Amino acid sequence: MRTRRSVRPVQALAGLLLATALALTGCSGSDSSDGGSGSDSAALSDAKEAAPGGAADSGGGKQASTAPTLPTSHIIRTAELTVQVKDVPKALDAARTTTENAGGYVGKESTSRDEKGAEQTRVTLRVPVDRYEEVLAELEGSGKLIDRTAKAQDVTDQVVDVESRIKSQRASVARIRELMDQATKLSDVVTLEGELSSRQADLEALLARQASLKDRTSLATITLSLTEKPVAKATEDDDPGIVDALAGGWGAFVTMLRWIVVALAAVLPFAAVLALLVLAWLRLLRPRRSRRPVPEHLPVAAEERGGGQH
Repeated sequence: MRTRRSVRPVQALAGLLLATALALTGCSGSDSSDGGSGSDSAALSDAKEAAPGGAADSGGGKQASTAPTLPTSHIIRTAELTVQVKDVPKALDAARTTTENAGGYVGKESTSRDEKGAEQTRVTLRVPVDRYEEVLAELEGSGKLIDRTAKAQDVTDQVVDVESRIKSQRASVARIRELMDQATKLSDVVTLEGELSSRQADLEALLARQASLKDRTSLATITLSLTEKPVAKATEDDDPGIVDALAGGWGAFVTMLRWIVVALAAVLPFAAVLALLVLAWLRLLRPRRSRRPVPEHLPVAAEERGGGQH
């Protein structure tokens, strides 16, 4: 009986300790579950913000990774086209319309006519780079393509260098202005003003170069030549024919006659002066010499010679 009484209090105490331990474990578990749920929700929120569109990938339950950012290329594109058309003004109007519809504009333009009256036009077109290929293909299809030249120049390094130098130059100008605000002597102010003017001039030159690069890389340049007659191309395999020989001979003959006429024209003034001198000598000097009187002693001498002989 004593043994049972001694065991029951011990069992009751052990049960009480076990219940207390379970209660404490439940509280800590609830706290940890609350903290875990908070961290999970924060992580999920970060994942949603990082994913494109602000949501996680619902297909596989994974985050959508962002695409790597590639460096922007800056390329200057130019092309030259020679197209034979039936009507140059009509083809020129179509080229203008195509350029303006693409968001570009028409630059320099020149028109001329040859000896036979055939019209020829050369025009410079500026079109956005993203519409360059489309406009080029449309211009090529406006007639018979005679010649095409296209070039692409990568100036990415130049653009990056100019941007870096502009940033440094702006910081330099800002430092000079700060020194001017702190200067107290007139000599220091004058020196700083000269330095500021020099650096601002360098900055403006860099900005102008940046604007030029931006214009040349954002707008492609197409030089279009429109002609009504075919452009003859000389080939190395073409042998001269009879017509070519006759044409060459006639050209040489005409050239020779031309030089002869030029030579005669150059000699004509001297010949005219010489002719005048000869005419003057014949009309004036020669008659005077023939009219001179004969000396009287000449006949006497002749008579004496005759008498001596007899």
